[in-house]
Amino acid sequence: MDIILWLFAAISLTWFMSYTRASLSSYSLTFAALMAFGSLFNIIGIVSWLLFAVIALPLNIDTIRRQFISMPLLALFKKIMPQMSSTEQEAIDAGTTWFDADLFRGDPDWKKLHNYPRPRLSTQEQEFLDGPVEQVCSMVNDWHITHEIADLPPEIWQFIKENKFFALIIKKQYGGLEFSAYAQSRVLQKLTGVSSVLASTVGVPNSLGPGELLQEYGTKAQQDHYLPRLASGEEIPCFALTSPEAGSDAGSIPDYGIICHGQFEGKDVLGMKLTWDKRYITLAPIATVLGLAFKLQDPDQLLSEQQDLGITCALIPTNLSGITIGRRHFPLNIPFQNGPTQGDAVFVPLDFIIGGSNMAGQGWRMLVECLSVGRAITLPSNSAGGVKAAALATGAYSRIRRQFKMPIGKMEGIEEPLARIGANAYLMDAVTTMSTGAIDLGEKPSVISAIAKYHLTEKMRSSMIDAMDIHGGKGICMGPNNYLARGYQGAPIAVTVEGANILTRSMIIYGQGAIRCHPYVLAELEAANNSDNEQALNDFDHALFGHIGFSISNIGRSLWCSLTGSRLLSSPYEDETRRYYQLLTRYSANLAMLSDIAMLSLGADLKRKERISARLGDILSNLYLASATLKRYNDERRKTADLPFVQYAVEDCLYDIQHAIDELISNFPNKIISKILRVIIFPLGTWLNKPSDELSHKVALLLQTPCASRTRLGQGQYLTRDGCNIFGRLEQILEDIIHCEAIHEKICRALDKKLPFYPLNEIAEIGLSNTIISKAEAELLTTTELGRQWVIAVDDFDSEELTATSPSI
Repeated sequence: MDIILWLFAAISLTWFMSYTRASLSSYSLTFAALMAFGSLFNIIGIVSWLLFAVIALPLNIDTIRRQFISMPLLALFKKIMPQMSSTEQEAIDAGTTWFDADLFRGDPDWKKLHNYPRPRLSTQEQEFLDGPVEQVCSMVNDWHITHEIADLPPEIWQFIKENKFFALIIKKQYGGLEFSAYAQSRVLQKLTGVSSVLASTVGVPNSLGPGELLQEYGTKAQQDHYLPRLASGEEIPCFALTSPEAGSDAGSIPDYGIICHGQFEGKDVLGMKLTWDKRYITLAPIATVLGLAFKLQDPDQLLSEQQDLGITCALIPTNLSGITIGRRHFPLNIPFQNGPTQGDAVFVPLDFIIGGSNMAGQGWRMLVECLSVGRAITLPSNSAGGVKAAALATGAYSRIRRQFKMPIGKMEGIEEPLARIGANAYLMDAVTTMSTGAIDLGEKPSVISAIAKYHLTEKMRSSMIDAMDIHGGKGICMGPNNYLARGYQGAPIAVTVEGANILTRSMIIYGQGAIRCHPYVLAELEAANNSDNEQALNDFDHALFGHIGFSISNIGRSLWCSLTGSRLLSSPYEDETRRYYQLLTRYSANLAMLSDIAMLSLGADLKRKERISARLGDILSNLYLASATLKRYNDERRKTADLPFVQYAVEDCLYDIQHAIDELISNFPNKIISKILRVIIFPLGTWLNKPSDELSHKVALLLQTPCASRTRLGQGQYLTRDGCNIFGRLEQILEDIIHCEAIHEKICRALDKKLPFYPLNEIAEIGLSNTIISKAEAELLTTTELGRQWVIAVDDFDSEELTATSPSI
């Protein structure tokens, strides 16, 4: 009996020390004390002590451990770990980790999350949103832009130049606005609600473009020359990266430059002869200055001893001989200025390289560092703004449009997609706020930016499909009053650009996350690549045994959470969200454990097992999306009226995490490990469900009812009720319909008869003739009927109006 109790104590001690992530020395000393206790009561003898010494001493004596354990493992590690290309190494080195690292390490600090300051707009930023942004939104006629002229009209081009929409990120010393990342996001969200063409036109120059690259890496002469011109709109920038043979694999671009002597503006200078063929370049057809990525070669070693210098970025005026611009692509009826650009043996001086000749070959590092910021702003913000506008419009339409003698929004079939749209809108705004807030704190969150880009563009696409399904025929008939169709058509554009989503999910999110966010893997890789053998061994030894302890801890944590349902875990709040924090902590530990097991068992093959990588990335992504949602709820003072949005969004993320883990385990290549993982993580099976029907009903009801929660959901969108704004008009008609429902009910009660709800003008006549309602109430009914008819109407055209005017189309 005594030995059983002692073994139980030993197992409990081992679990406790691993759970608390105690150091090797602490565990060894504590276990030695337990051994001594066992000896005192004659439970264990000399054999047990000898076995303990054989294990503990080599592990705790540095020289023995390094010589006989770490050194052989380092040699093995070098063989099994995948080799990284220079472009992969630079991508990993670019950017920083933030709360994504906490999520990856198995024990998120929720208090730290909530202590991050909530982003806020400065007075100048708010005035810009209330002034120029509001004004340009009022100027937009999206049908005119997308169908009639396939471009922004001249007055809008002039307005955005004069009001420095291209200078959101440029510093004030150069005449720019120098807005925060959060302010940029709010500007783009508002713009995209009225026109994705306008939002794209403004967003791209303020994302990955010459302005950002110049500010970060440009020489003083380049900054002084170009930045004031970019700020004033005198120069229109674009950045050319993608080539026909190199899309997502930007490191394989075939465009090249050769260092040589040549004539430029009448002088003999050392320069580059550039040849390129680029496509999908936003603003390229009208750009005056071209940011260009190419591979620089120095065959005569005129600049350095290297012949292949690598990817380089230069700034090229587009009026030089040999450059072709002006032709346009036509991306899915969203005619923002986008097109190809070519250059044939264009000679420019070396000082056209961004940062000067010293930055030759540094282009890939420059790009990935800037992309780690820009990718978290433009496309996620455009997606969030589009879904917020669609959520309010679809909620209003669902309450106004009636079928089978009731608003269609009361039908459970409509409630289901409507709830998805509402929850997505809440979550997406939360993610953009949290991500841009990280940037404003000085972070360059490369993993978070990939998560935000992938998931928000995908959620935008699915939300637009749901909105179209609810609108039915109203959604598919194009015309000036269709507020959904262009967003629906253009959704794949956002999914495709800045890294195709398939690639982002299957390779980038987890590929970068596993190395950057893991507390030990990067240190192990750096040690393995260190040419100083002694330093490499010391660093690897430290990282290796930290990694082993970390892995054991996460196995213990995962098993404990499974057996207890994670109900014993702490939570920062003891309210309706308590369970969410517990489950997210549990899945964080699962992710850490699964990552280590996948890397250990698959080694270099993990890089090629893209579906395994994608599912691990899905776990990390949904942990982040749910965390952002909870942070928003907390930042907005935990208003219980908003809980349905929070609950639906977080429960959807939790279900997706469970699904990703279940699929990963089911498809894990090693079936023995697969069975062990299922016992540890799902000993009682998968048990989380999708958000309930009751919760869907609550979210759908919020979207159809003017209230504070609905107002917060659409915060910052262009909803001005000026008669010309479709979204503002929808909001007004929604309010009028709700008032008319009460008037209609009053008439029905007075007559003791259930009258049809429409036509409302006929209901008004009945109410007036029976002296049941006032003249003002009758006028409201009549006016609202006109609005109701406008909402359900669809555009129609003479046949001639639909014929393309250009013979080339």
